[in-house]
Amino acid sequence: MAAAGAEAAAVAAEEEKRLPEGDPESGGDSEDEGDSDSSGDGEDEEKENEAEIQRLEEQLSINAFDYNCHLDLIKLLRQEGELVKLRRARQKMSELFPLTEEIWLDWLKDEIKMASESSEREKVYELFERAVKDYICPEIWLEYAQYSIGGIGQEGGIEKVRSIFERALTAVGLHVTKGTALWEAYREFENAILETAQPAPGSVPSPEQQQMLCSQLEKIHTLFRRQLGIPLLDMEASYAEYEEWSEDPIPETIIKNYKKALQQLEKCKPYEEALLGAETPKLAEYQAYIDFEMKAGDPARIQLIYERALAENCLVPDLWARYNQYLDRQLKVKELVLSAHDRAVRNCPWTVGLWIRYLLAMERHRVDHSIISEMFEKALNAGFIQATDYVEIWQAYLDYLRRRVDFTQDSSKELEELRSAFARAVEYLKQEVEERFSESGDPSCTIMQNWARIEARLCNNMQKARELWDNIMTKGNAKYANMWLEYYNLERAHGDTQHCRKALHRAVQCTSDYPEHVCEVLLTLERIEGTLEDWDAAVQKTENRLARVNEQRAKAAEKEAALAKQEEEKAEQRKQARAEKKASKKAKKTRIGDKRKADDDDEAEWGQEEEAELPSKRHKGDGDGILLEEDMEVETGLFGRSGPEKPDYPANQKEKASTSRKDIPKVLHDSSKDNVTVFVSNLSYNMADPEVKLKELFESCGEVAEVRPVFSNKGTFRGYCYVQFKEEKSALQALGLDRKVVEGRPMFVSPCVDKNKNPDFKVFRYSTTLEKHKLFISGLPFSCTKEELEDVCKAHGNVKDIRLVTNRAGKPKGLAYVEYENEAQASQAVLKMDGLMVKEHVIKVMISNPPLRKLPDKSEAGRAPQFAVPRQIYGARGKGRTQLSMMPRALQRQSNPVAKAENGMVQNSPATSSESPEEPKRMSNADFAKMLLKK
Repeated sequence: MAAAGAEAAAVAAEEEKRLPEGDPESGGDSEDEGDSDSSGDGEDEEKENEAEIQRLEEQLSINAFDYNCHLDLIKLLRQEGELVKLRRARQKMSELFPLTEEIWLDWLKDEIKMASESSEREKVYELFERAVKDYICPEIWLEYAQYSIGGIGQEGGIEKVRSIFERALTAVGLHVTKGTALWEAYREFENAILETAQPAPGSVPSPEQQQMLCSQLEKIHTLFRRQLGIPLLDMEASYAEYEEWSEDPIPETIIKNYKKALQQLEKCKPYEEALLGAETPKLAEYQAYIDFEMKAGDPARIQLIYERALAENCLVPDLWARYNQYLDRQLKVKELVLSAHDRAVRNCPWTVGLWIRYLLAMERHRVDHSIISEMFEKALNAGFIQATDYVEIWQAYLDYLRRRVDFTQDSSKELEELRSAFARAVEYLKQEVEERFSESGDPSCTIMQNWARIEARLCNNMQKARELWDNIMTKGNAKYANMWLEYYNLERAHGDTQHCRKALHRAVQCTSDYPEHVCEVLLTLERIEGTLEDWDAAVQKTENRLARVNEQRAKAAEKEAALAKQEEEKAEQRKQARAEKKASKKAKKTRIGDKRKADDDDEAEWGQEEEAELPSKRHKGDGDGILLEEDMEVETGLFGRSGPEKPDYPANQKEKASTSRKDIPKVLHDSSKDNVTVFVSNLSYNMADPEVKLKELFESCGEVAEVRPVFSNKGTFRGYCYVQFKEEKSALQALGLDRKVVEGRPMFVSPCVDKNKNPDFKVFRYSTTLEKHKLFISGLPFSCTKEELEDVCKAHGNVKDIRLVTNRAGKPKGLAYVEYENEAQASQAVLKMDGLMVKEHVIKVMISNPPLRKLPDKSEAGRAPQFAVPRQIYGARGKGRTQLSMMPRALQRQSNPVAKAENGMVQNSPATSSESPEEPKRMSNADFAKMLLKK
């Protein structure tokens, strides 16, 4: 180590001695103006690199898990020749992440150049050992074997080379496309040894030399025969080489194995060709290959194809999970299993399922308790993206601790550790998780429930269990019948009748969702075990409680009916107002001598009428129930949709439009040409000549056959049109102009589809599901540009795309979507950017997970107008103005899905109608009592 440090210091000193004037061989004068300029440029670049190195080091001190920052720092340090810092940077990165094949090869080649003494060679060997553990990399194994040949002169050098080659063949010798290179390198090494063992020409070999020659020849024969029994690319050439090399005929068994391997190669070739022609990430192709190998059942080949897939898809948690499951259930080799689990959590630390499987695997293979506890602490610091993830990892660890306890003893070190861990888990979820996510992640207190069950059933400590349940009820769970009945069942099994009675009396008083059930259980208890006084008290209490509940439900029903009546009256008033306006408009049209005034009044009332009749057009965009991302944008552009609202025009502009367009005959849309037509909407109503303007705009996509702008009865442009091309590929290319700004507004370009014939067609082109690699950012200043936001986001990873959300007029809404290269970068960006100040605005950052939207009930489809689509309940981002439902409340249905509790109960609102066909059939009191008695 001292020698390496001294060498690095010498290199650094040599760097400082370098003159900046230029190349001395050029003969240039140091005072020459051109040379001095070149020197100045070099100094400036060097200073810029030093500043950038310092910035990257500071960034890593803040966030050590910034993968791209590690890469940039290593690249700059290598460019500047900072060997000591470069080695340290690579070391830090390798401790946090598995390194790719390219990074390892660069590092190994740099270290090989510096290694001259035997002690330094040992350090390179150690580095190779670390490199081959991260991923299956044939190139690294080949480099390792070739480097080891350089130490053949040392004691045991030949055997060490052979050992490395054998390990390499075990790891990647079955690789169909890259395994051949390793086999050939191994044979070349053995052939070189054979050449050195040959006696001098004309001399007679001694018996020892003859024996060594025969042994070496047999080694080469064995390598050929082993290789020919494996399906590898170009194995025909290897067979021909063996025939030429061998003096004896090839044995029949070897030929048989060779032909069998050829047949296997033919089966593998379609999968290898599919991988060769596929684009990254090739998940579907790898999965098909894995399925094929799983049917064959060769564990070594299955393991290899999984490793090949993971080398190219190391950030796919599901692939790691499937691989680990296979190793856990089939191979069950401790070193192999634990190594795969360790690599999985290092690649995808944000995935709680991988950590849980790792803890289980370590317990299964009897890893030391201190190591398992240390791994659990690493999991807590992994940066999960959901509050519930922390509950899951705590439950897994607590299960492990519980399995360590011998409950036949009254007290033990393991039991105290379990209780301490339960207390820490409750405190951790309260302090750490709630502060970070603004939610507990464990609203039903499952961890405390498990703790109470363990204390009651395994430790016979009912007093502690009661204290825990009392704590659970104070956390907002006292209103749920199923929580009280869980406690009652525990008290019934391990407590006494007095506490059972006390719990049920409190349940009757507090339960708000299903009070009938707890009342029935209380009466059942008193019927079996209570005195007459107990029975009378229970009857009186349950009757009083149910009377109050029925009274509250009646009031709620009356209020709902009153609201429904108000809505009906308002609807009737609007209907009458529209009828009066229509009658008034007809009367004005019949007046003679005042046509211009009538036209002006007509147009004013047209806008009012459209606003009154179609209250949802302005807010909902699609009347067909298209799900929108975060409900923040409205997509338009489907054939058959009503036009947008009308703006106010100056009188002269309306008059001009009327005279120029009013008499043009309407052209019906030809649906047979939808494949070569696009629908263009959200255009400016003031566009002077939309036909000419749009033809010029779309000619870049291909030859335009026709542009059909849509005009109103008054001759004014309605803001949308149809563009028909000569060829279908031009129409597909035109879709790329979607959201292009035209005259200050984002133009919407959509496929031309008749929604009447294709009601399920959706034009919204952004995902409406959870995307862990994409962020949703709110609270941005309206003046924030895409470039400014990218400068903020790229510090946390490789930004693939940024989309600023705008309204129909192109005005920013202070919202954005930022797509990162992978989930790890996105999760780190959430941790670092949430609550960040941007231009004096505090932004909120979260993983993109748009709230679902409820589709209309089939029973309501016939009664409610199409534009009055009922929405689902509103998520954490609040209720915007555009989310108002136009349906009368009496026709709306509860949108919360019915959730089944652990004890078979369902939680729902007391006001929910039991007659709704969407709800499950309610249990009667007798059914509920029978269920409890069965327990």
